[in-house]
Amino acid sequence: MHLAEIALQPECYPTRVQYPFNLPILRATRRLAFSTPVTLFVGENGTGKSTLLEAIARACRIPIWADDDLSRLEHNPYARLLQRFLTVSWAGAPVPGSYFSSQRFREVTAMVEEFAAADPGQLKYFGGASLVTQSHGQSLMSYFRARYRVTGLYFLDEPETALSPASQVALLRLMIEMAAAGHAQFILCTHSPILMACPGATLYSFDQVPIAPVDYADVAHVRLYRAFLDNPAGFLE
Repeated sequence: MHLAEIALQPECYPTRVQYPFNLPILRATRRLAFSTPVTLFVGENGTGKSTLLEAIARACRIPIWADDDLSRLEHNPYARLLQRFLTVSWAGAPVPGSYFSSQRFREVTAMVEEFAAADPGQLKYFGGASLVTQSHGQSLMSYFRARYRVTGLYFLDEPETALSPASQVALLRLMIEMAAAGHAQFILCTHSPILMACPGATLYSFDQVPIAPVDYADVAHVRLYRAFLDNPAGFLE
């Protein structure tokens, strides 16, 4: 492991009525330990998984490629302040890494294409081929296979969004392989029961307050998928 633990400081939050500081789960959770090479944040939409993941990445000084200049109908001045109210504890020296977001990956592919236009050799760091000439799912897997063979701390926000079930299995195998090699640590948000099935991984449930570990068989998404696949027609009645 590279990242050992985070500690939240809810007593220092600047507000209790604005997102994300109004989330009970972020006020009740004080610490999260990362004792396994793969940790998964699981739970329903709106529970704060992605918000906490991004805040941890920023606190670890992991760069996040994003267009921050977009106009917004309503501006929330607290949206990205959570990182200021959490501390990170490293198992050793801090390591580099990356933050993947399915929502932002299109911006990443465009940036990489610009790099490659000036220096085609840059593509060797992203799978060896232009990401924009591949399907969305293919470009994701090219990026994952190239990036995650480098020692580091890797954050992924819903990587399954554009991946087929077979590609999700391929990503799972890649994470298992890189984690077993001892140089990569993964922390991800997911709704995928395939990725949640990572052997030996820690699953943290955001469906309860405070955040707490949960067994695979008890994850709400897993139970839902299992019930649906056992009886699709009956499930919809």
